[in-house]
Amino acid sequence: MRRVAIVFAVVSVSAGFVAGCGQRQAGPPTDTGAPVTCEVKQGTKLDIATGNATGVFSALGTAFADQIALATDGKVTATAAETMASVQNIQDLVAGKYQVAFAQTDTAADAVLGIGTFDGDKQPVQALARLYPSYTEVVVRADSGITSIAGLRGKRVSTGSPKSGTEMLARRILRSGGLNPDSDIAVNRLDLTKAVAGMKDGSLDALFFTGGLPTPGLTELFKSGGDKFRFLDTSEQLAGMRILNPVYELGAIPAATYGLSEDVPSIVVPNVLLVRDNLDADVACVLTKALFDRKPQLEQANAAAKGIVRDAARETNPVPLHRGAQHALAN
Repeated sequence: MRRVAIVFAVVSVSAGFVAGCGQRQAGPPTDTGAPVTCEVKQGTKLDIATGNATGVFSALGTAFADQIALATDGKVTATAAETMASVQNIQDLVAGKYQVAFAQTDTAADAVLGIGTFDGDKQPVQALARLYPSYTEVVVRADSGITSIAGLRGKRVSTGSPKSGTEMLARRILRSGGLNPDSDIAVNRLDLTKAVAGMKDGSLDALFFTGGLPTPGLTELFKSGGDKFRFLDTSEQLAGMRILNPVYELGAIPAATYGLSEDVPSIVVPNVLLVRDNLDADVACVLTKALFDRKPQLEQANAAAKGIVRDAARETNPVPLHRGAQHALAN
């Protein structure tokens, strides 16, 4: 009898654990097509896919999770998760692991069009809003002799985390610079924390990262020895990049961001906040409202949030804007 009781208890606990996990995975209800009220039930739980631990996606995603609960009086609670960023975020969003995801617009555009990494497989995702712009940050060791993208040939280069927007963008920039990313460089697929460590100890010659300004990991790198590192100008690659995707723009990393001697021309790509296309419209509405109502608090978490502008929020093409977000932005 004792053995039977123990087995029963284990089975019961296991069943409860599975049910609990299943309930968490289920997320909020799906969209019914009913009129949007922007009202949600108590107990709505969300998981947010962000990015590398020392990147802006992570900083703002964590802050946004906190602000969602405050903006809804606790009706909606969210947990931010560190991820490899854009490509993985979209794949896991569609799979149901997360209900909200940060992503670069170029990656999101590939996803909805079924091209690039998502070749032939259109993803059912929509946007809540256009976010701040991300800058292509290519950092090299000052003693490496590298002065251009073409100069990365034969060098040890971190192209970012596997399945990240950074990796996709890095590969495109390398090709635009006349390099084969699979054979012309010593590829290191590292997250930002490990890449920064590699730059410091000399095991890397260069790193790519695509992020908002300032990127915490790079702030720390330049504080540790600003004269040992410098940025590459990526503007020459813009024309070739725009052939691949028109969302790319020309911008500049301001000198003051990292204590540089001058601004650095850079390829810029906007970011978007994504959800599945069937997310409950009221939840989508509440999330979009929280994004803008709590924007001052997000700016305190990272200055990149200043680039989240309500007037530009609808500019997510070719990624459709979720109807719940449309309602929030119209009111």
